[in-house]
Amino acid sequence: MAYDVVILTDRKYANTESNEKSVATVLIEDTLVSDALKNNGLRVTRKSWDDAEFDWTSTKYALFRSTWDCFERFPEFSLWLKNVSRKTQLINSENLIGWNIDKHYMQDMASAGITIPKTLFIEKGTLTSLKEAYDNAIENHNFSSKAFVLKPCFSGGARHTYKILPEEIIQHEVVFQELIANEAMMLQEFQQNIVEQGEISMMVFNGKFTNAVLKIAKPGDFRVQDDFGGSVQEYTPSEEEIKFAEKVVIAAPELPIYARVDIFKDNDGNWALAELEIFEPELWFRLYPKAADTLATSIKERLF
Repeated sequence: MAYDVVILTDRKYANTESNEKSVATVLIEDTLVSDALKNNGLRVTRKSWDDAEFDWTSTKYALFRSTWDCFERFPEFSLWLKNVSRKTQLINSENLIGWNIDKHYMQDMASAGITIPKTLFIEKGTLTSLKEAYDNAIENHNFSSKAFVLKPCFSGGARHTYKILPEEIIQHEVVFQELIANEAMMLQEFQQNIVEQGEISMMVFNGKFTNAVLKIAKPGDFRVQDDFGGSVQEYTPSEEEIKFAEKVVIAAPELPIYARVDIFKDNDGNWALAELEIFEPELWFRLYPKAADTLATSIKERLF
């Protein structure tokens, strides 16, 4: 084989000549990972996942890093994923990606004893109105916050994510019906502490915590993603937060080589899981370059 590891990105971030700040940031992250893998004696290259000219049988592993256009191109990406998994091995594994890419995995987390936001799942094609779904959430899922968040079960970057108050339900009915006809949706109790205190992203490699960041929404918004004006800063977590994040990772169907565990204090004052990202999460290597070395070492020790 020509390569041990191919670092996967999308075509936007594969353009090394781009002057866009977002592209430059991804290149910094991927270079840190590439250099760390090479320092572990591995042969490495970097490709867009949709590169039609690359022979995927020429690499032992494909490492997902910034395949962030997959959500907008999911039918195409899904076919590619099925095809490429026959030609090489994926990091994280195909089994973990298939489980994690659909937010129904949160039900498994809850069954494993992990606190999650109070959530109502609404399956694709369900004949219900948004008002009926909201009433169901209040009555049967013990929502204590009047406000709630509507989002798809398959999503990234806060795609079709809405904070809705009871008096705003009717104006979201059309978009809700359009969405539920085509995909499963979630209603989650709105979490005021995310707005007031932020959301902590904990990086966990091979089951052990490495580094963390605190993400804070811009004033007047509830989304912490920097795409919506959120800010990020380095963060030193407590032992309680570290233990919770590591417990979350252990609850996955198999131990991921890398994971980002997004946590927050819920409305009842408990540490809760916002997301477990083990597919293509941003891991903030640029703020803590040693984490790239930890990832590379984990890959070398687990897979080679």
